[in-house]
Amino acid sequence: MKKINILILLLIPIIGFGQNDYLNEYQKAEILLQTNEIDTAFVKFKELEKNLTKNDTLYEYALWYKVATATHLQETYRFQEKFEESLEFAKEALDGIEKGIEIFDEEFAKRKFFMVKNVMVANYGLDNFEEGKKWKEKMYEAKEKNQLPEGIDENFNFDFFKFEDKNIWGYEWYAELPKDRFSSSFTKVVYYVYSTNPDGSDKDQLYRLHVLMFHGNNENFDYVMDKQLETATEEVSGTLYSYTYKEDIDFEKLKNDVKKVLKGNLKPDTKRTTTKGKDGKVKVDVEVKH
Repeated sequence: MKKINILILLLIPIIGFGQNDYLNEYQKAEILLQTNEIDTAFVKFKELEKNLTKNDTLYEYALWYKVATATHLQETYRFQEKFEESLEFAKEALDGIEKGIEIFDEEFAKRKFFMVKNVMVANYGLDNFEEGKKWKEKMYEAKEKNQLPEGIDENFNFDFFKFEDKNIWGYEWYAELPKDRFSSSFTKVVYYVYSTNPDGSDKDQLYRLHVLMFHGNNENFDYVMDKQLETATEEVSGTLYSYTYKEDIDFEKLKNDVKKVLKGNLKPDTKRTTTKGKDGKVKVDVEVKH
């Protein structure tokens, strides 16, 4: 939900680095950055990083700017919904980050799982749900090992797309579904719906679509979608019982359901029945009439 920041790179004067041919290529890449030709600059930095030896001081600068340009490009293409290109550059950035972890400082190393997240978002943008799930599992593994930096240590962005003049952001929380379904309110996933500025960036949060724990015992589902308004007016809010999910959420179904809600399919005909068994447990049955 962040605006794309314009890439601002401090161009470092190079004196006495490497061989003249490599130095000339580096200087050409600098000029490309100054003229905002980021795609072409990335290609040159990538070639320099590939061809320079690691003990050449110029190598560190080439690697740094390969990561910086790839990071910028993956974000730019994602925001344009060009997810093939976004995925390509996210993987290039991740490759550079992993190489740079042993060279640069701790702050640089924190970029790794932010980029893992970006690879995941690109896959979900392409509707590659199984591949996206593999990258999501890397986030959960890192959470277990306490490796995640602040900002993605409680929840993370896993999906992004545009609908008409709105930006849609999917976020997931690491916490697992409570066994006691009446213990507290619990949300596993939220899709945030934003209006946009003329440049396509986020403006105001209109409403949220929560994948909310169902407070009851129902063998058919564990979560139900709930629409909560923020700044939107003339919108329907409340629990949408035609959109339900098991504990192992089908994210392809969820994304399709979100798109249905965005189109205004909000008023299912439902019947809700609450019963109390001999064991004292409350059971809620929801029937959806099509």
